[in-house]
Amino acid sequence: MNHNSLIEFERISVMRGPTLALDNVSLKIGIGEHVALLGPNGCGKSTLIKTITRECYPLLEGSSARIMGRETWNIFELRALLGIVSTDLMMTCTRDISGRDIVLSGFFSSIGVWPHQDITSEMVERAERAMATLEVSHLAGRFTNEMSTGEARRMLIARALVHNPRTLILDEPSVALDLAAQHELRLILRKLAQSEIGIVMVTHHVSDLIPEIDRI
Repeated sequence: MNHNSLIEFERISVMRGPTLALDNVSLKIGIGEHVALLGPNGCGKSTLIKTITRECYPLLEGSSARIMGRETWNIFELRALLGIVSTDLMMTCTRDISGRDIVLSGFFSSIGVWPHQDITSEMVERAERAMATLEVSHLAGRFTNEMSTGEARRMLIARALVHNPRTLILDEPSVALDLAAQHELRLILRKLAQSEIGIVMVTHHVSDLIPEIDRI
């Protein structure tokens, strides 16, 4: 079991409905590595991310898909080790939810906080630290529909960081952001990349690439 690798995919193929989205793909990414997956829309980048997060599964015959050395995972255990900001998540972050609740919901893999979820003082402290890191503490009491797209995006990254993941996974992080918000996002990602966290970024914008990216 190789704990030095985030993923070790060997000859994986993934179907999305009737479509072969990934065909015989092999890829290895180390824990702590900063990697960008660059390519046009429709080339399978998001499917690869969903395979890492176990939202999609590869066809079994002749393939191997190990994540942190293991082929089988409890999905909640895996997601506690990964900080995920997906395009699906961005689309659901449009309701009247406070910034603080968005970040706290990262502990539960939900969107927003629900009455049955027990929030501890430690969770609140960690959420406050994550918001401070992303420079969105002043938005904690604001609803998401009152935030700019860039502010909401940073709040989602804070949500992804709240449980101290080993790797941050970003799917098209700059989509729908104006130029100023894209610049702010790159500064934040550079700061995160200079810490110990790994980054796997999927994008079709060359402008998203930061100097700290180790491999494209």
